[in-house]
Amino acid sequence: MILDCAVIGGGPAGLNATLVLGRSRRKTILFDDNKPRNIVTSESHGFITRDGIHPQELKRIAKEELSKYPDVSIEKQRVHRINKENNLFQVETENGEVYSAKKIILATGFKEVLPDIQGVKEFYGKSLFSCPFCDGWELRDRPLAVIADDQRAFHMAKLVSNWTNDLIIFTNGSKVLSLEEQELLKSRGISINEKKIAAFIGEEGIMEKIQLEDGTAVLREGGFIAAEWKQAASFESSLEYALNEHGGIETDSWQRTKTEGVFACGDTRIAGPSQLIIAAGEGSMAAMAVNAALIEEKFN
Repeated sequence: MILDCAVIGGGPAGLNATLVLGRSRRKTILFDDNKPRNIVTSESHGFITRDGIHPQELKRIAKEELSKYPDVSIEKQRVHRINKENNLFQVETENGEVYSAKKIILATGFKEVLPDIQGVKEFYGKSLFSCPFCDGWELRDRPLAVIADDQRAFHMAKLVSNWTNDLIIFTNGSKVLSLEEQELLKSRGISINEKKIAAFIGEEGIMEKIQLEDGTAVLREGGFIAAEWKQAASFESSLEYALNEHGGIETDSWQRTKTEGVFACGDTRIAGPSQLIIAAGEGSMAAMAVNAALIEEKFN
């Protein structure tokens, strides 16, 4: 059987793309190995009717809804290789199974590389986060930290100040803020600490203080950290698509990549943390673009 579309990645972008394709009567397979970026997250926010839901519960509801559509199937496998042969894509799984599809939607997302600081993984997802719009409300009015050692430091400090009046930005030994930026932040009550961080200290995922290499410690009850973002997809591929300056897959406004028949949506395209509702919307747009392409091919 030749599929209309293979969706790679079972996050909100891939799930919503599959939903729209199923409702469009397109034979679709969703490949999901269930190893999401937000595996450490216990609550997801900002999605109307689902604010505060556990990410796995969101997936459970989504897959239950997808089960109503007979043209949709879900494979709990990781994709190993994708190649284009003539006008069809050959999708090979890690188990050696091969599927043929007319179109591909890449919704594999990103993975984050956290700074090499002792304790960071213990607190990440519990009191240290990457997205203020996702988790700022839960940390509101607390003494917070922004940890960033690159050009994102200034922007993150301004953003996080929306949720607290007690904010310190830690550059972890780097001097990334200009004098003008430092003066502006200080004029708004935001402190700057350029010392090297030794460890995050606290209990049961709740941060209490930041230990510095010079032996001093600063009391903080949580914060936001700038992670490095990399494409999560690990499959081999002959697909040709370009990456933008942030490392995301370049697409046009219809989520089309430079390879005919390949679409991208969600975090894998945005290249950084985004809310579930944005990723889901991008999945819907990608699915509509696939549907439009298949209709044009039918009539041409």
